[in-house]
Amino acid sequence: MMKAINIPFLFVSIVLASSCNNEEADKGEAAGGQSYTCPMHPQIVQNEPGTCPICGMDLVPTEKNNEEASLRLSERQRLLANVTTDTVRTGAFSSIRQLNGRLAINPEQIEYVSSRVPGRIEDLYVREAGVPVRKGQVLYRIYSEQLAALQQEYLVATAQAEQFPNDSRFQQIAEAAKQRLMLYDQKETQLLELRNSRKTSPYVNYASPVSGVVAELFVTQGQYVSEGGSIMRIEGYQSVWVEVDVYPTEAGLIKKGQVVQVTVAGYENEQQKMRIDFLAPALQPGSQLLTIRGKIQNPNNRYRPGMQVFVEVPVSTTSEALTLPVDAVIRDGEGTHVWLETKPNIFEARTVKTGTENFSRVEITEGLQAGDVAVITGAYLLYSEFVLKKGKTPAGEHNH
Repeated sequence: MMKAINIPFLFVSIVLASSCNNEEADKGEAAGGQSYTCPMHPQIVQNEPGTCPICGMDLVPTEKNNEEASLRLSERQRLLANVTTDTVRTGAFSSIRQLNGRLAINPEQIEYVSSRVPGRIEDLYVREAGVPVRKGQVLYRIYSEQLAALQQEYLVATAQAEQFPNDSRFQQIAEAAKQRLMLYDQKETQLLELRNSRKTSPYVNYASPVSGVVAELFVTQGQYVSEGGSIMRIEGYQSVWVEVDVYPTEAGLIKKGQVVQVTVAGYENEQQKMRIDFLAPALQPGSQLLTIRGKIQNPNNRYRPGMQVFVEVPVSTTSEALTLPVDAVIRDGEGTHVWLETKPNIFEARTVKTGTENFSRVEITEGLQAGDVAVITGAYLLYSEFVLKKGKTPAGEHNH
C-alpha cells in the first residue's frame, strides 16, 4: 500500500509561495551563492540558473545553505496547502487483506420448469430469455389427451362416490383419481370447477412457481413434450454467490463461518457483511488456486453475476496501536517519515517505522508517541516544499 512521491513539485512550490512577500530577498540571494534544483529531480543541484539535464524544466532557487530542519508556514500558506493536523493516540487497529472475487448465480434460486403431462405446447406466453416473471404468472398452456382422460376418470369416480356415500371402496377410488390429477399440478380450485361444470378440458395452464428471470427456453410453441420434459429455466437474483480465488498460502487466513466485508465494484459505499460458507478442499483444475464462497443479499436486483467484488479479510487485531492515515506517511528512497507540528505553523519531519496497515491507516511502531501532533493532510506538499527550499529530502533530518 505504498504511495509513490509523484506530486508536481513546481506546482506545490507556487501554491505555498503564493502568499509570500520575499521575492526581492530571493533575488538578492541569487546573486550571492544561491543554489538551484529541478522541481522533479531534486538530485540535480547547480550554482546558477539553467535547465534540468533530465527533463528540461527550468531550475528553481533552493535554500540549501539553510541548515534549519523545519518549515515555517504562514496561516495563508497553510490554508492554501490544506495542511491539517491531529493528535496521535492509541486505539484498536485491524490489518486487512484484500482479495478479488466475482459474483455468481446462487443455484438455490434456479428453478427448472418441466411439463407434468405429455402433450403439445398450445400457447407459450414467454418466448425469449431475459424476460422477468413473477410467481403465479401463467407461462404456457398445454394440450394433453391424457389429462382429459384423467379428468373423465375423476368425474366418474366422484359420481359413484356421491351415489354410494356409505361404500368406502368408491370413496377410495374417487380419492385416488383426485390424487392422480393433483400429481399433474391440478389445484383444488380447478378440481372443484371440474366437478361443478362436469366438463373435461384437454387444456391446462401452468404458472411460474417462483419469481425471477427466464434464463433459458427449451421448447417452442407447438412442440410436443413428454412427461417431465424441460420447458424453461428461471433464475432468481434475490441473493448472489461471492466466489473468491485464493492461493493455498492465503487460505490459512480464512475459516469457515468467518465474517468478512464485501464491496461490489461500482457500489463502493454499500459494503455488506458476508459469512464464509464454503472452502474448496482441492485446487481448481489446471491452477494453484482454491475457491472460497459466501452469499450476500441483492437489493433491487442491482448486482449482476460476473461483477467484480473486493473481499476484506481481517488478518490481525492490535488493541493498543499508534496509527495514522495512509496519506500522512511519506515513503521515498531515504526512508519513511511523517510531519509533526512542533510549534504553531512550524513543521518537522520525523523518521518512523511502520507495522501492519489496512486501506486507510498505518500502524507506527517507532518514532512517535501518544500526544504528538502529526500532519494528516498536506504531508506531500510539505515534503515537496522542503526539497525545493533545502535541496535535499527530509527523511532522517532532525529526528529523535
